[in-house]
Amino acid sequence: MDRLASMEVFAKAAETGSFVGAADAVGVSAAMVGKHIRQLEEHLGVKLMNRTTRRQSLTDAGKDFLERTRIVLAEVEAAEALAAESRAKPRGELRINAPFTFGTHGLAPVLPDYMAENPDVTVKLTLADRIVDLVDEGYDCVFRVGPLADSTLIARKLRPLRFTVCASPDYLAARGEPRRPEDLAAHDCLGFSDSTLENAWRLVGRDGEVLVPIRPRFSVNSGQALRQAALSSLGIILQAEELTARDVAEGRLTRVLPDWEPATRPMHLLFAPDRRLTPKLRSFIDFAVNRFG
Repeated sequence: MDRLASMEVFAKAAETGSFVGAADAVGVSAAMVGKHIRQLEEHLGVKLMNRTTRRQSLTDAGKDFLERTRIVLAEVEAAEALAAESRAKPRGELRINAPFTFGTHGLAPVLPDYMAENPDVTVKLTLADRIVDLVDEGYDCVFRVGPLADSTLIARKLRPLRFTVCASPDYLAARGEPRRPEDLAAHDCLGFSDSTLENAWRLVGRDGEVLVPIRPRFSVNSGQALRQAALSSLGIILQAEELTARDVAEGRLTRVLPDWEPATRPMHLLFAPDRRLTPKLRSFIDFAVNRFG
């Protein structure tokens, strides 16, 4: 006999106080209720219920077993609900936060693919370079660039964010092209304010890693504004590859220091530690890991 079914019958008998009540609740005969409980007692080697002609009462062992039985049955119910959710169709509003540059040039271009795969999901994307509070601000998930602080959030590791050092051809024609990291001291470097990229750039070459101090002639907390400044020949920028790739490919910007790669920064997708993920969130996590993992 199915032990889990017997536990369910036992719990109903304990709740209703009679075999007849349990029989009505689970849809079997009172005699079958008695059989389930007898088999449980034989398996456990203890008496679970004191039986009279009119009513049943739990023994001390029965009270302890009932407490554990309720936990087991609740976990089974949760597991079944989770399985049912996994078959459910993703639907509803999905709230996402991402850093401005990655969100604009990396995430936004691929979101139409996700939405085409999940036509019943609406997406509300918020872009901000500050660290948002996922729970308090009501986001389903957030993309975060940089080392993670300790938190209770669950993190899915994505590919690192890559950067490029570049300038306009006109600027390089007028000022010359730097050949070594230390040459940047003689150039107009443009800083990303309120970040580690405002006063120093970390570059990696064949001989190792160097931290190059810069004294920016112009600083702004917008990658797009820095890109525009570089296109206007104001100076050299270090910015995310997604932001500058097309300009480099089409010749509007030229990569400098090609033997030195800017240090990458880790990127993660964060969400709350909820074991019952909604289908819309689960579908987006899978999509993001597939596209950016």
